[in-house]
Amino acid sequence: MPPAPAQETDTKDRITCHVLDTTLGQPARGMRVKLELLSTTTTTTTTTVLPPNNNVVFESQTDDDGRVRAWLPYSSATSSGEVPVYTLEDVLGGLAATNTTTTTTSSTTNSNSGSSSGRAEGAPAAEEAAQSTGGGGGGGGGGGGSTCSSSTSSTWMLRFDSAGYFGGPDKTFYPEVQVVFTVRAGERYHVPLLLAPFGYTTYRGS
Repeated sequence: MPPAPAQETDTKDRITCHVLDTTLGQPARGMRVKLELLSTTTTTTTTTVLPPNNNVVFESQTDDDGRVRAWLPYSSATSSGEVPVYTLEDVLGGLAATNTTTTTTSSTTNSNSGSSSGRAEGAPAAEEAAQSTGGGGGGGGGGGGSTCSSSTSSTWMLRFDSAGYFGGPDKTFYPEVQVVFTVRAGERYHVPLLLAPFGYTTYRGS
């Protein structure tokens, strides 16, 4: 069952889109669109793709002007458990809060058998000095310290159901248009799509 358009409010989400049917020269009304979080990237970690069972997915349907201004959490017909109630702002705000939290790594001691009894008096001080300067990373003991992991970006994908809009997969060369883009903290994004059965154009709008 198609989702109802989530445009009952004047407040727009930070990610919006607009679909224009270039064959008719008018907005593409009633098209189903999904918005998926693919990955997050921080200044101290590499890109981490979320596991399939933990995907964040939203859905909506273009209004009479061909626009999606707000999103609802996606729940398939076969999903079990509680219906998700989070918003896009919850997810974007949560990513920023999580990735800017300072985390502390605890020190661990080298428990290698017999190493402490045969160590010279200067050895512990040398080890501590190496840990404080970042040395000894490959040894048995981990150096203590704190790391501030500030969010830089997240990667999202818009999925436009062009086959459903045009009347079937045999009516278009692109049964689904997927647009992958980068979102940076604090910014707003508008993604227009100029769509025809055998081609499309997309760009960052305003």
